Amino acid sequence: MSQEKSDKSVSTQNSVLYHPPKDLAENSNVMQWMKKKGFKTEAQMRAWTAQNYVAFWDEMARTYADWFEPYTQALQWKAPFAKWFMGGKINAAYNAVDRHAQSWRRNKLAYIFVGEPVGDVRKITYFELEREVNRFANALKSMGIKKGDRVGIYLPMIPELPIAMLACAKIGAIHVVVFSGFSAGAVRDRLEDSEPRLLVTCDGSYRRGKPIATKPQADEAIDGLACIEKVVVVKRNGQETAMKEGRDVWWDEFLAGQSGKCEALQMDSADPLFILYTAGAAGKPKGIVHTHAGISVGPAYTTSWVFDIKDTDVYWSTADIGWITGHSYIAYGPLCLGATSIMYEGSPDYPDFGRWFQIIEEYGVSVIYTAPTAIRMFMNEGPSWPQKYDLSTVRLMGSVGEAMNPDAFIWWRRYVGGGFAPIMDTWFQSETGSQVIAPLPITPLKPGSPSFPLPGYNVQVVDDNGVAVQAGGTGNIVMTEPWPSMLREVYKDPARYNETYWSAFPGRYFSGDKARVDGDGYIWALGRGDDVLKVAGHRISNAEVEASAEKHPAVASAAVVGKPDKVKGESIVVFAVLKPGVAGDAALQKDIKNFVRKTLGPIAIPSDVIFVSEIPVDKAGKPLRQGIPLIA
Repeated sequence: MSQEKSDKSVSTQNSVLYHPPKDLAENSNVMQWMKKKGFKTEAQMRAWTAQNYVAFWDEMARTYADWFEPYTQALQWKAPFAKWFMGGKINAAYNAVDRHAQSWRRNKLAYIFVGEPVGDVRKITYFELEREVNRFANALKSMGIKKGDRVGIYLPMIPELPIAMLACAKIGAIHVVVFSGFSAGAVRDRLEDSEPRLLVTCDGSYRRGKPIATKPQADEAIDGLACIEKVVVVKRNGQETAMKEGRDVWWDEFLAGQSGKCEALQMDSADPLFILYTAGAAGKPKGIVHTHAGISVGPAYTTSWVFDIKDTDVYWSTADIGWITGHSYIAYGPLCLGATSIMYEGSPDYPDFGRWFQIIEEYGVSVIYTAPTAIRMFMNEGPSWPQKYDLSTVRLMGSVGEAMNPDAFIWWRRYVGGGFAPIMDTWFQSETGSQVIAPLPITPLKPGSPSFPLPGYNVQVVDDNGVAVQAGGTGNIVMTEPWPSMLREVYKDPARYNETYWSAFPGRYFSGDKARVDGDGYIWALGRGDDVLKVAGHRISNAEVEASAEKHPAVASAAVVGKPDKVKGESIVVFAVLKPGVAGDAALQKDIKNFVRKTLGPIAIPSDVIFVSEIPVDKAGKPLRQGIPLIA
């Protein structure tokens, strides 16, 4: 994997263009496809795929997915409902695991799991992964779990998490992964809505060297939930764990005696694969539904084209599977390509700030996908940490979760990418299922911009009247045509699906994100345009945090806003009106912070709690958040 390691950049009137290394671009997966098709330039290729998006997705579906039965129609589109690959039979778990385990890749590593405790490593081949997926799938079937049943998964970043997901997919059950950093209240909200018959959790995990209990949070979350018939508990850190007789069972006991063979159920293209909850402006999390076909195609294609994954690569997404990035770019996309992935359990600064770089050196990571929050954290510590390690295997990098500031781009490229590795700055959402706006390994890069819509996606930036903005203009990111990995519904709430995503600009998908378009046509993502915070790359609803704060016995009402944070991008500020007779002091501020943390989890802990006498509201009684800082 030799590279032309030069730092080529060209100034333009809008920014600085960083050109990818010539040999990387020439040998990239997208360039090979362009040559086969006869396209001479990237612009020509992008224009054709935008115009012929159905034919393009048809080819991607045949290239990246195996079908039990071929589909008879690529797309039937009647806004806002799309039916992709009609008549086709498919299974996402078969595409991610079975076909590789039954090929020359059977002994290739699927995952290299690196636990937070130093030296805790598990290497899992595709053959071994298939066997464990099959055993868990058979155990699910033995208790009567069937197609369409939901299975809740509340696990940290350990191999049992993707194993449980893939086992559900194999038998047609719908997995509902809840981020392990959520506290009991947030977990309960999601499980109440999805009504799983079974929950998979663990005794605990590790965080910065300390054992963290998980099972007590799970117990509190499901207390009184009649839908839960069984709780399967993984032994992770060995701490003492209370088990409810007749309901709770250890993972190993649940799998005992189960066969390592299980045939994948042939699923219709539109059959649900998973529900993933994302922040909603109204405070109630939305259950985003994705399908077997969409997730078999979209993440695989984008992983191949954006990250240029080859069979020789060691790929690492530092995301958590509890979010869409982990679903699409740890659990499905890389596996569908037969790639080898790193899966890391712990924090980036334990036992010191060299941990990530040590992992890159030890396992020869060649493609790394991370968030600007992490990059800014390393920047604050200085370049001495990456400079201690041999990072020469890194040939391409990615960024996700929020807009990447140019300083972070330049620093990461210089100290981790050797001054030459391109950074694929990507924009997408839980709702889109896979990357939408991103450069390719042939695209000149502007630090801070995800560049252009990927081939096959039709994206516009429009003003509030739906008119495309001119160069230099700012507007709303919308998608004018459907795509395979798009959300198919909001679980149990069709009205919310239409209202949230399709009512603002009828016939066009409304993302809720804002962007600017520069004179060269590059798109600059600017963040949320609605009442959703973006903290360390995670979407958190203002209203959900407000509801949490208002449950505190001292709080009469609350409003939440975000403020700029040089590491997290945005931090949470709670403005609270206290109940009569309650005195506001530093101790109460701390108590409210801890209360929100306990209710929603560490990601939602406020940086500030400010006591105010009143909160301005609109006619509907909702807080006018934009006016709050003026009265503080």
